[in-house]
Amino acid sequence: MKLVVFDVDGTLVDSQAHIVGAMQHAFSTCGLTCPPSAEILGIVGLSLPQAMARLAPEGDNAALVEAYKSSFNKVSTLAPSPLFPGARAALEGLASREEVLLGVATGKSRRGLRHMLAAHDLAGFFVTTQVADDHPSKPHPAMLMAAMREAGTDPQDTVIIGDTSFDMEMGRAAGVHCIGVSWGYHPVSALSNAGMVIDSFGALAGAINGIWGQA
Repeated sequence: MKLVVFDVDGTLVDSQAHIVGAMQHAFSTCGLTCPPSAEILGIVGLSLPQAMARLAPEGDNAALVEAYKSSFNKVSTLAPSPLFPGARAALEGLASREEVLLGVATGKSRRGLRHMLAAHDLAGFFVTTQVADDHPSKPHPAMLMAAMREAGTDPQDTVIIGDTSFDMEMGRAAGVHCIGVSWGYHPVSALSNAGMVIDSFGALAGAINGIWGQA
């Protein structure tokens, strides 16, 4: 069996508006000046405490995290972050292959991931879902190690798909194949640890086939 693991924010869903808005709310609530959007998007992929520690090293980390969660959960419930073009078709194509299992490794909380999967009717695609509640923050490889244990695959039969340097560093640390995507929140130049970078979901199946030498 082969395992394809997806990051979520910036890879499957375009959540930047919700992320930036929730971060602005959190900093305002805590009486702090919010960093610019580019800096906020640069920490997407990290677990929230680690992200806040980078953005506001002198701030009240716990208060920022709670204010962010409150805002993000409220806004995303009213209007879920949209899937990137081609995401569903790519998932459906991979799920139709008998030898392929799908998973998720995300800096989201379990609650946040469940909401996203339910909003887009995606829960049935994934045999393993790894979240920030249960593991050290990316780029620690714990999420991928747990995903491989649950799916019963080895590193050579596993690939991570992500948009950030944290995803690629996590993949390298776990010894799995890495595919970067160009439409996310880190510039392509930051994805140096990727074996390859694709520009659309339409290119994903071919990239995966190339990794495993399949037609």
